[in-house]
Parts: sequence; structure tokens; C-alpha cells
Amino acid sequence: MKQKRLLSMLILIMIASTVLAACGSNNKNEGASNTGSNATTETPVEAKDQVFHFNMASEPPTFDPGQAQDSQANTALNLMYEGLVRMDESGKEIPAAAESWEISPDGLQYKFNLRKDAVWSNGDPVTANDFVFAWQRVLDPATTPAPPYAYQLGYIKNANAYNAGDITDFTQVGAKATDDYTLEITLENPTPYFLGLTSFYTYFPVHSSVKDNDKWATDYATMITNGEFVLSNWTTGQKLEFTKNDKYWDKDNIKFTKIEASLVNSGAAELSSYKSGQLDYAGKPTGEIPSDSIPSVKKDLPNEFEVKGIASTYYYEFNVTAKPFDNAKIRKAFTMSIDRQAIVEKVTLGGELPAYGFVPPGIKGNADEFRNEYKDAGYFTEDVEAAKKLLAEGMAEEGYTTLPEVTLIYNTTEGHKKIALAVADMWKNNLGVTVKTENLEWGVFLETRQNLNYQIARAAWSADYNDPMTFIDMWTTGGGNNDSGFANAEYDQLVKDAQASQDNAVRMESLSKAEKILIQDEQVLMPIYYYTNVSLTKENVKGISIDFSGAIDFSRAYFE
Repeated sequence: MKQKRLLSMLILIMIASTVLAACGSNNKNEGASNTGSNATTETPVEAKDQVFHFNMASEPPTFDPGQAQDSQANTALNLMYEGLVRMDESGKEIPAAAESWEISPDGLQYKFNLRKDAVWSNGDPVTANDFVFAWQRVLDPATTPAPPYAYQLGYIKNANAYNAGDITDFTQVGAKATDDYTLEITLENPTPYFLGLTSFYTYFPVHSSVKDNDKWATDYATMITNGEFVLSNWTTGQKLEFTKNDKYWDKDNIKFTKIEASLVNSGAAELSSYKSGQLDYAGKPTGEIPSDSIPSVKKDLPNEFEVKGIASTYYYEFNVTAKPFDNAKIRKAFTMSIDRQAIVEKVTLGGELPAYGFVPPGIKGNADEFRNEYKDAGYFTEDVEAAKKLLAEGMAEEGYTTLPEVTLIYNTTEGHKKIALAVADMWKNNLGVTVKTENLEWGVFLETRQNLNYQIARAAWSADYNDPMTFIDMWTTGGGNNDSGFANAEYDQLVKDAQASQDNAVRMESLSKAEKILIQDEQVLMPIYYYTNVSLTKENVKGISIDFSGAIDFSRAYFE
């Protein structure tokens, strides 16, 4: 049975890969001409100054690496800051603020040798103490608001204990600057993906001057950063401008002199701006190409259109503390009563794969030891009649003759709206339940979800590193990104077991059992599809990097 399931998984992955290859990056080398109906509206490709333009569908909620938790902030912060390492497009760690590192044979000790030519944008040297200061700030239980990704530092010895207030002396935490350019880290347990984690924004250094400047993350004029670009202009609700940082240690390899981001929450407007030559890049992860325009732009702009499968999942989450979704049978009924294939074929149109689990196929371990199947993982099936029965049972348990009013919230984009309306229509037709849909501005949406002021909310999760743990540990009790109210002691223990084990087979078994609790037993989430990255890039733009998770890096791109 295991071999049969594995074969099924491999066949599905090959089919998906063939589909993506047919409409993806291979087309960029075919040299086809623009002969479609929109070809005459295109601005001819020509040499230009190294000023790059793209769109962000929403403004980053924060420019504080310790408070960030979304793709918009990720894109901006990766231009402005640099961690100990950075990731290339294949997901390999390469030197950044650290020019070299040493890892002990037991995997518990990391010694990072910082480069001596790295300075902050004000000219101060970037030192090991800047990293220690930043991490202590994230872990300090007095930091307000509580950093959502504090748990991401929990691999460091005693970090969780300090964050919980059980230890008050930070010198007991395993992060020490032994001199200005040497950072030594001790882990709680060997963690095979820890090196890559140091490229993540929660691990970025922060200049010590922030202690005396409450406005440092809201006033671009006082931001001191260490990355390839500095935020040089910020017109709220209109645009962001990033100017090349001439103090950056590797400035000679940074070609763009400026990167300008418009802030327009309209996929149609973004596509129009791209076609008129105002934008050099359009689409995910920062913006959106309207789904109903995908077939035409794929046809008309084959050398600029790209679809790339990424390790990211689109889902709805239930507030398990709010009625009626404090009842697992009702959650399961809503999950089982939609048609995911119809959504990806008729609504999203970007080559997405229907999702029946939370961890996507592109993550290490998913195609073999972690989960051996794609659709038939045993978590749930789409079955309208069974869903009706579960709904009736759940309502009877709660004493409902009719369900309380139900509202689904989503952040404002045309794509999220279309999906929400399609899903609500399926719930109406299949369950006889009327669900109100409500769109919220990105910042308000995040706050509403974090405060558990919702019943069902749109959500998505992209890998922070290439391991199933990045999808599983966020749902532990009280986790900074656990916006569902879910708390389960068995789940928490499985995560701890996976974190503590050096045996990869044991790790994967624990993580797989945890996902089963999350999706099958408790149905905290309603997976919908596994993302693709759909984008348009002008032919004279080279060097944009989109990694396995869908994170985008413009910093080393250039105009040819």
C-alpha cells in the first residue's frame, strides 16, 4: 500500500510539473512574438535606467523585523536588511552578513564569523552585538506588541524559557557575541534547517539606536538598516521608494539604483500599468494578475508570463472558540462541502493544485516519508451528503434549529473576493447555509484575525524554511501565528518530540501525526489549494529570484 500511495503521489507531481512547465518559465526562452489582441498596447522593450517598478497590493503593516509576519513586509525587509546568511533561488544558504560559519559535529554549536566591511546605513559597523540585541528584543516578554514570530527563535538554548519569563537573565540564552565579529549560538537540539532560518527576517539585526527612538519603524528618515537598499520615500497609501545603499558591502553587484513600489489594491489596475510600461513586474507574491486575465496574458505575452509551483497553501481557518465553529463536526461539514477542483479550474486559473492537507508537496519529506499521497491522504474527502449529515449532528449537539449568522472575512483583492463568493455559493447550494462575506483592509484584517474577532477567515502560509515544521509548529498552543484559538496538548507534544529528535524518520512521523490532528481530527483549517506564483516580467529584466516558498528578491536584479 505504501508503494502504491507513493506511486500515486509521484504521478500527480509529474502531471502538475508538466502542466506548470507548459505554461511556465520554459516559455520565456521560446522567442514567440506577441500576436494576441493586446500585443499592440505593449510598450517596446528598450534599454532604460536602472530604476525598477513593481506594485504592492497592500502596504507593509510594519518595517520592524521583530514584528513582521506577512509577504509584503517580507519583500520590503529583504531589500532593507541582511541576515547572517541569505538564500539563493535553489534554497541554498550563501554568505551574507556572516562571511563564514562553523557547525559542531553534534549540530548544537554554530560559530558565525561576521564580515568586517559590513556597515549600517549610517556608517556604523554591523557587529555580533547587533544580532544579540535584536534577538533579545524579540524574545523579551515585555516587548509590546508581542512579536508573532518569537517562537522562531525557540531553537536557541533557553530562548523559550526567557520568552516565557522563566529565565530573566538573557546571558543564559545561547546567543553570545564573543567579540564584535564573532557570534556563537548554542541550540536546544540539533536542527538541520537552522542555518537557513538565520536568513529569515525575525533573525535580522537591529541597530541599537532603536532603544531611544519609538518612531524608528514608522519614520523612514530615521531608519538605520544594513541591506542593499534604504527606504528613501514613503507616501502612505501611494508608494514606497527604495534607493541603493552605497554603504552596502557588496554594492558593486547591486545594479538597480532605485526600486519604486506603487501601492494599488487592484489586480486590474496593476495589469493595466504593466501593459502600459509603468511596471516592470506584476503578480505574486506582492500583487495580483486577475484570474480571468490569466488565459489572455499567457497567450499574448508568452515570453513574459511565468507560473511556478511554490511551497505555499491557501486555506480558510476557523475560530474554534467562536460559535458555531467551536463544534468540530460543523467545521468538518463546511470543509467537506466545497469543490476544490472547480475552484482551481474555474476561479483561480493559475495551475494551482487542490489541497487536502496543510503541508504542500514542495516541502522536503512530503513526497516520501512525511506524507505519501496527494489527494487521498486520509484527512478528509469532498462528500456533500456526508457533510450534510455532520452538519445536522453538530447542530443537534449545540441545540441549533438554524445556524447562527456566519461571516467569512478576507483581505481586499479581486482574487480573494472571487474565491470567497465561490465558496459561499457552494455552502449555500450544498449545505443550505447562507454565509456573509466581508472584505477588510490588510492591516485591519490581520488585527481582526489575530484578536479572534471572526468566525471564518481567509489565510495563506508560505514556508519560512524547507521542512514540514514550518507549517506545523505555528499551531501550538499560544503560538504567535496561531490565529484560530486551537489548543491541543497532544499536538504540542508531537511538535516538541519532532524538535527534540535527531532521527529524521521519527521527526517526520511526529509531524505527520500532528498534521492529522490539525486537519482530520480537529479540522481547524479548511485547505483549498496549493499556490502557484503567477507573474509577468519585462524581457529586459534579469536576475529576479523567487525561491521554493514563493518569496521574491529584487535586490540583485538588473535591466539588460
